[in-house]
Order: sequence, then structure tokens, then C-alpha cells
Amino acid sequence: MEAIVRLENVVRDYQQGTTTLRALDGIGLEIHRGEFVAVAGPSGSGKTTLLNVISGLDRPTSGTIIVDGQNLGTMSRSGLSRLRLERIGFVFQAYNLLPVLTAYENAEYVLLMQGLGQRQRRERVMRLLERVGLSGLEKRFPRELSGGQQQRVAVARAMAAEPALVLADEPTANLDSRSAAELMDLMRELNAEKNMTFVFSSHDQNVMRRAARLISLKDGAIARDGSPESLRADA
Repeated sequence: MEAIVRLENVVRDYQQGTTTLRALDGIGLEIHRGEFVAVAGPSGSGKTTLLNVISGLDRPTSGTIIVDGQNLGTMSRSGLSRLRLERIGFVFQAYNLLPVLTAYENAEYVLLMQGLGQRQRRERVMRLLERVGLSGLEKRFPRELSGGQQQRVAVARAMAAEPALVLADEPTANLDSRSAAELMDLMRELNAEKNMTFVFSSHDQNVMRRAARLISLKDGAIARDGSPESLRADA
């Protein structure tokens, strides 16, 4: 299987005064195209840092990161920005919707940045909003939507550019259990239909059970890596 993400001995250190804090400790990892992967672990285990270095939003202290055939360490800032715009979708814990834009405009935003024509943008965005269960709500602003609806807009925005990789950092953290389950089921369906690779972080057991592969972090290192069922059997 083709690896869309490959990390080789990745270390990320942060300085806090005279103390060096190691957020990632020699991570070696391959994620294959089309996988649906959860990254689990307690607060401070390195989940968010791992997603940030995979996306190029953060640079590792050492090690190599290859995403969709591109070596992030050799890319310029503009090159990394272009990679994120064209090949990586993001779903954030806090939704990160623009409050002055409607649901439609938020989902359309990345396509505007890519320079797609108006007709193509409209067809794609309306199809996605229908797919995520938001038909008829496209003119509503974020403040007029529930938390679950806002996160569905965020998923539509992430999917609009048809990226190779979708990264979701604690996407269900601000949702009730029913909305969280519905969101995860939606993401799994889109993963199956589009063969897009999903990597999401979580500490919610109900969310992790929906993953096909579970990578467990502890103190910045991979403690376990396998299917949720096999890890529960080993516990």
C-alpha cells in the first residue's frame, strides 16, 4: 500500500526557560492512502504536535516527514502553504469558522483561494452541504447553527478541495455524544466513498472505537499501534 504520510525518527522539542520539553520522541510511522486512523493518548502525550508536524504547521527539531510524496523539510513556507491548500483538509476542535460568513461561504472559502470558477464552486459546495445534512441551512451564519451543525460545516470545508489527507484535531471535543457519533460516522462514510485518508486525534473511547487503526501515544512516543480490537485484546 502507498504511504501518504511517512515519519522517520521525528523529534520535536520546545524550550521553556532553561528546560527542554520533548513533545515527540523519535516517532517512526507510516500511514497509507485511504486509512482511517485515530491518534489517542492523554493530554500532553503529543497528539496535537504530531498533527501539526504532519501538516507542516510546525517544524520538527529533527527527523524526516514525507506527505503525499513531498519532503516537508525541504519545502519553503509558500510551498508548505500550497500543499496545505491543495492536498490537506483540516477539522479543528473549535470549528474555526469565520463568523461573518454563512455556512455556504465558509465551505466555499478554500475553493475561492484555489481560484475555482463560480459555477464549479457552487456545484461542489451545495453537493457537500447536502451530503453532511445541511441542505437548507447554507445561508445561516455560525451563530445560528448548533455545535454539531458548525462542525459539519467544518467537515464540508475540509472536504471541498478534495484533499488527499484530512487532519482532525479533537473534532468531537465540543459535541454531545450523539453529535460526536454522527460526525464520526459521517467522516467514516466520506473516507470510504472518496478514499481520502483521515487522521484524527481523540481521547474519547467512543470515537476511538470507530477508527480502523489506533495509534496510542505516551510521553511523545508510540506506545501501541494496531486495530482498536487488537489493542483491547492485548490490554
